[in-house]
Parts: sequence; structure tokens; C-alpha cells
Amino acid sequence: MIRAVIFDLDGVITETSRQHFQAWKAVAYMIGVEIDSTVNESLKGVSREESLKIILKYGGILDKYSKEEMEKLCFCKNEYYKQLISQFTPANVFEGVVEMFEYLRGKGIKIAIGSASHNAPALISAMALEPYIDYIVDPGDVKRGKPAPDIFLKAASALGVKPSECIGVEDAVAGVEAIKAAGMYAIGIGDAEVLKEADVVFGSIAEIDLGIIA
Repeated sequence: MIRAVIFDLDGVITETSRQHFQAWKAVAYMIGVEIDSTVNESLKGVSREESLKIILKYGGILDKYSKEEMEKLCFCKNEYYKQLISQFTPANVFEGVVEMFEYLRGKGIKIAIGSASHNAPALISAMALEPYIDYIVDPGDVKRGKPAPDIFLKAASALGVKPSECIGVEDAVAGVEAIKAAGMYAIGIGDAEVLKEADVVFGSIAEIDLGIIA
């Protein structure tokens, strides 16, 4: 029996990958690294700190920066990103999301956000989705980011449900791996070939077969 559904935010509920890419591109430019969409794909679903390490490694300068300098670069990235998402409204919510949340509410199924983003609460508030959400995982409260299962296990624990009673919804490979590592049923959103580790894949949240859930 499914008692909770844990959703990733970026690429599942709304689209912020463009804003993340623009912010990382600006930071990369500051340190003399040029990144493209291929690099951006590897940044999806992982923490800010891990994303920076990927960029530094790509530029061949992973050992050039101290921990303090890396923290400053992450801070700069987040400031750029917050500027870009400051204008988000309910219009930025993907088609089918509100309907999905209302369906889950009607079935008594709990809803959590399991995002690697520290900005998830601000985005949820800006898009007027707070009334539907039972819990938002703070990535600062878990030791390991995706693809480790910590974020999803934290959500299940906070909701008072077993991992086996949860469904995770993700659009990134790292996220799907995290769901499976947590012992949950994984719904992928996007390309079935890319997300082949998911139990089932749909093109968008609006296409999800609700019969899978309840």
C-alpha cells in the first residue's frame, strides 16, 4: 500500500534547469571554465557542492581551490540563481502537478519534496504549493546527496512511513538511483532510455498513470 509520494522539484514540478545552468555558467566563466549542455546534464540532481566539483574537474582545476574558496563560489552561484528564480509564480508549475497533488490529497496519501536544492521552500511558496506539501527535506539535514538514498529516507522517516510504502518521482539518473537505493518504487520523468533504472517512465507528470499510485 502506497502511503506517500516523494517528488523531486527541478524538472518534475517546475523547470529550473535553465536557471541553474545560467548561474553555473556565470560562475564557471569567473574561474576560466566554459561549460556546455553536456556538462549541465551531469549537474542535475546533485548537490551544489558536488556540482562545483564536477565543473572544477571538467576544467582540470579541481585541486586549485580551497574549501573556503569553493564555499564562496557556491554562494555566488546561489545568489545568481536566486535572482533568476525570484520572479517565479504559480504559472511556473508544470501542467498536471496541481491535479496530481489534489488526487493524492483525496486518497490520503502524503506528499513530500525530496530536492537537492536549498531553495526548495522558497520555490514551493512562490508557486503557491505549500498547502499540498507535508514535508520538504532540507538537504543540509542529510549527510549524503543523491545518488545516495539519504534524502528519500529522510522524507519517509519524517512522514512516518516505511520506504516500501513510498513512491519517488525523479527526472535525473542520480535521483532515480537514490530512490531505488532507498528501497522505493521509482517513477522517472523524461527519457526512458536515460532513466532505465526507474520502474516506469513517463514523459511528464501529467502523463503518470494514477492507477500505479492508488
